[in-house]
Amino acid sequence: MPLSSEDRRYLLTLARQTIARTLEGQEPPKVDLDAVSEVLRRPGASFVTLTQQGELRGCIGSIEPRRPLVLDVQENAVAAAFHDPRFPPLAHWELERTHIEISVLTPPQPLEYEGPTDLLTRLRPGVDGVIIERGWHRATFLPQVWEKLPDPREFLAHLCLKAGLPPDDYRRPGLRVYTYQVDSFEEE
Repeated sequence: MPLSSEDRRYLLTLARQTIARTLEGQEPPKVDLDAVSEVLRRPGASFVTLTQQGELRGCIGSIEPRRPLVLDVQENAVAAAFHDPRFPPLAHWELERTHIEISVLTPPQPLEYEGPTDLLTRLRPGVDGVIIERGWHRATFLPQVWEKLPDPREFLAHLCLKAGLPPDDYRRPGLRVYTYQVDSFEEE
């Protein structure tokens, strides 16, 4: 069931209010699960992406649905603002110039492929989010990353690096690959 425009507005407002209250040292807004739509109560996986003037400022999310979508977005908003290891915690003065985007993920599906060439042809740039796994190494890129890395080889090389693997690791047998799609929306 897709998110309504009211659901989208609610999630964006909740994410911003949660970050603002955390900056003030207050508890996040209490979510009344009985008062939100059924789709927001259902288990969901999301990513919250923060940007400033088009540059990444934080991005944290969940790949598998483990809690109600509304609570997942709220937790990931705090994590993106204050716990993304690539960035210092968001400062109070930055909030006004921070732009929020939310991506709600479909369940990941295993991608069957035979060799690196087949893998490159099965990926759908701009459509698929991709998860790779080898042993304890795991990483994902949202479909939006295709805008910056439109070539599948480059996309996979950067994803391997993100997972702590050599950039050409996707060429070796045994890499587990999953794809998913997102419903992505952002502040005006």
